[in-house]
Amino acid sequence: MIVRASAEEAFRAFADPAVTTRFWYSKSSGAMVPGAELRWEWETYGASVDVHVKEVEEGRLIRFEWGNYEQPTTVELRFTPHGENATFVEVTETGFSGSDEDRLRWVNDTVGGFTTALCAMKALLEHGIELNAVPDHHPA
Repeated sequence: MIVRASAEEAFRAFADPAVTTRFWYSKSSGAMVPGAELRWEWETYGASVDVHVKEVEEGRLIRFEWGNYEQPTTVELRFTPHGENATFVEVTETGFSGSDEDRLRWVNDTVGGFTTALCAMKALLEHGIELNAVPDHHPA
């Protein structure tokens, strides 16, 4: 997704929990720095996940593992400048396991989740609007 903000701003939106909590999770135990062992929470849902930050390239890349640590998946966030004051933010998640049906369900959930988070980040960075899209996604 193209976000009309610098690569540094888009990167910071995911690396700094003071920004990320405004559009994705509600709590984090720390910043996205190499080697960090984090806990993210979505208080609305009573959900949390452990995150292990594998690699960070300032303004360019964040790579982390999360989920079930017997079978974690790896998420890569890439921030590529796109014209003047815009960034292409790309999310790739790999390492899904289980049956074909399990993998399909997981891919569907993760694509929807990251799309919602990216749209909320775009609204925040481009317009200063907090959509509350993630906490409002499943109201029941």
